[in-house]
Amino acid sequence: MRIIVPMAGRGSRLRPHTLTVPKPLIPVAGQPIVHRLVRDIAEIVGEQIEEVAFILGDEAFFGEEVVSQLKELGASLHAKVSIYRQLVPLGTGHAIMCAKESLEGPAIIAYADTLIQADFKLDPAADSVIWVKKVERPEAFGVVKLNDRSEIVELVEKPKEFVSDLAVIGIYYFKDVAVLKNELQYVLDNDIVNGGEYQINDGIKRMMADGKVFKTGEVEQWMDCGNPKVTIETNRQVLINEKRKGRLHVDNSVRNENGVIIEPCYIGKNVTIKNAVVGPYASVGDNCVIENAVLSDSIVQHNTLIKNTVIANSMIGSNATYQGLARDLSIGDYTEIHE
Repeated sequence: MRIIVPMAGRGSRLRPHTLTVPKPLIPVAGQPIVHRLVRDIAEIVGEQIEEVAFILGDEAFFGEEVVSQLKELGASLHAKVSIYRQLVPLGTGHAIMCAKESLEGPAIIAYADTLIQADFKLDPAADSVIWVKKVERPEAFGVVKLNDRSEIVELVEKPKEFVSDLAVIGIYYFKDVAVLKNELQYVLDNDIVNGGEYQINDGIKRMMADGKVFKTGEVEQWMDCGNPKVTIETNRQVLINEKRKGRLHVDNSVRNENGVIIEPCYIGKNVTIKNAVVGPYASVGDNCVIENAVLSDSIVQHNTLIKNTVIANSMIGSNATYQGLARDLSIGDYTEIHE
């Protein structure tokens, strides 16, 4: 089994946090988004991952440090890691084809801005499985249309009239991803574009027209990381899930000086908690100091000082300082605020 991860986007909706760090490497409950995504998929599939192929943007932003982290992720799964580049943003189909040397055999394609919670087996009768989630407002999503055999027969983008309430979440399984590669090559060769870009859906529609069987894989939870607000919500849900599994993490090196930790939390290495309350639903990266403060429902990255304040519903970057009024915050790396 291969996992193909397009992650070349700059994450503009998550700024300022993505000005210095690619969105897939933003931590949620102590792990970068892409690490959680790949590990969750490997756990769901339940078989050895042979290769993980990452499609990155230009080296100026997705440099050697990013590549090194991704190679470490692959090594943790005993999988080969392949790195490809999409230098021009020409759409999802184009991004996948940037990794065409890895498009062989069974594979999962997963976009690196979403996390899932699921428990199911892949349908051996299906040529492809598209992960979906029931939603309350299907008109805001791309949805699947099913026939009476529960097979996907159409993909409909933001339907004005009801088609189904099963939204496509951006994770796909292909029994032989080379079939998709051939169809996407046709899309590129014949300049088939939607919204000015080459889309994965046009390759999938060609597979459907050729009689390939597409089934749904429904997830229990679909957690987005597209902007600060929903990323904080996702951090909360992941911490809840980790607590259920008995996998919460407060590092042994944490220095607690008259502080209170309210689970669920993630607290990294060499963190100092002094006369402070941390939690619930707080994720604090390595080498942070939380002093004379209350911190809940928030993500704080590394090497950051939070002092003399009350903070909730916030994202705070690395190497930052905040000493000030109680408020909800979204501040990036190397920011200093003293009030």
